[in-house]
Amino acid sequence: MSADLPARRPPPSHAERKAQLNARIEQQRIDILVEASRYREASRPIDDGWRALMRFKAPLYALGGVLLMKSARHPSSLLRVSKRLAAGALLLRRARRLLR
Repeated sequence: MSADLPARRPPPSHAERKAQLNARIEQQRIDILVEASRYREASRPIDDGWRALMRFKAPLYALGGVLLMKSARHPSSLLRVSKRLAAGALLLRRARRLLR
């Protein structure tokens, strides 16, 4: 009956266990490097868009200031434009849901 059971292996020695753990750590390091590279590649378009936007940072601030000054002089036009923008955003969102 005991012939059917596989022979028990002795527990790994300290050096073998250490080598296994070192190999496991090295594989995890490789996995992290690969995933970091994938992440950088996946986020590249977002980063490029952000850098492009930051190139126009000063003109965008100036444009925002001009729009703020204009809206302070004519608040009703600001309300009208903001209502149109909100309606357009809602319409675009609904259109995207319908086209999915």
